[in-house]
Amino acid sequence: MTIMRTVGLAALALTVAAAAGAQGLPKAQTPEEAGFSAARLKRLSDRINEGVKAGELPGAVVLIVRNGKVVMHEAYGFRDKDANAPMKTDTIFRIASMTKPIVAVSALMLMEEGKLSLADPVSKYIPAFADTKVAVKKKNDDGTEEMGQEPQKRQMTVQDLMRHTSGLTYGSAESTNKVKLSYMDMKVMVPDQTNAEMVEKLSKLALLYQPGTHWEYSMAIDVLGRVVEVASGLTLDKFIEERITKPLKMVDSGFDAAPEKKDRGAHPQKEGKKNERPNIPDITLKTVWKSGGGGMVSTSADYARFLQMLANGGTLDGVRLLSRKSIELMTSNHLPSDIQMGDDMNAFEALEPSGRMGYGFGLTVAVRTDAGRSPLPGSVGDYFWGGAYGTYFWEDPHEHMYVIFMMQSQSARLPYRYLTRDLVYQALTGN
Repeated sequence: MTIMRTVGLAALALTVAAAAGAQGLPKAQTPEEAGFSAARLKRLSDRINEGVKAGELPGAVVLIVRNGKVVMHEAYGFRDKDANAPMKTDTIFRIASMTKPIVAVSALMLMEEGKLSLADPVSKYIPAFADTKVAVKKKNDDGTEEMGQEPQKRQMTVQDLMRHTSGLTYGSAESTNKVKLSYMDMKVMVPDQTNAEMVEKLSKLALLYQPGTHWEYSMAIDVLGRVVEVASGLTLDKFIEERITKPLKMVDSGFDAAPEKKDRGAHPQKEGKKNERPNIPDITLKTVWKSGGGGMVSTSADYARFLQMLANGGTLDGVRLLSRKSIELMTSNHLPSDIQMGDDMNAFEALEPSGRMGYGFGLTVAVRTDAGRSPLPGSVGDYFWGGAYGTYFWEDPHEHMYVIFMMQSQSARLPYRYLTRDLVYQALTGN
């Protein structure tokens, strides 16, 4: 029996067991019961299997839920290609920036308890940010340019952090921008630091833009994680564990997995132009820094419980985390009409959260604002985000549906986000 046939049979068996794998979410009897065509869904499965065979990705897990029922929960390819270990539906992934919406929910819970307001200046919780300056280019008399600094015209707020308009950025060793290079020099993302130490470093560096003027994807949610710590009196990992993952029974989600779960971790393969393995941390790696911007691990089934809570207006299985209105706030467009995209934000391509692409941005999630403009199918009001290591989700309230795609690949992440959207919506043929 060929490896591909073995993997295919394993995926079929795992699909039959989807109800158990989805941790308490009921399973639709047939895709047609939920408005999907089984024959058309097979196009998605066939295309992912083709991608595995062609070496585009090592493996993946797809989970589709509509009307609260699991329509599809399948595993493809390899959890660890080098070890010839097949992907399973309970595989644990590094979810990177899919951590961000969980931290946003943490902050909104504290808002509902009166412990913070989105209108508050960040300096209320981290005083050092009151004096943070903004980088500006200055022209000398001889025509040359140098980088100067000016005060913030208004201080960044908690809302600015959550919608990426704070003026913060991400560091890049490949950039020519002095602010982005300063993040590398200051080592703001090293694993052996606390959140308090991380924000102390950031507060000493210049902002890339004036707060509120540009959408710049950034370490803002890492800073928000520290705000959660200050407002709650708990470390970020403890808050998320005690207030979100335990109540929602997200049993495999946290900032690292227990050592006995190591063999459930997904591994990347060599990829890209240089045929190199992406530097994706092992799921069991435990670090001092609990990155609110990208530090968590999870499974497709665990993350489905989080998304089902959002779909239900803040509650799941008798546990309420948020009010319906807070979910509406989180998933509404928060970007003003005159917002500018940061200089490098075209790297998001079709998923850029700009008006020209038909998207805005809510509180850690991009939000579709127009029926057209985006080349990808969806509905006005759908919201999404993904992680740098390959994971991705979107939730479509109009269709009462959410989709989770998980893999560990960087070079394939954008093509497979497009592909998954295209092939899920083409299979949605009924009401």
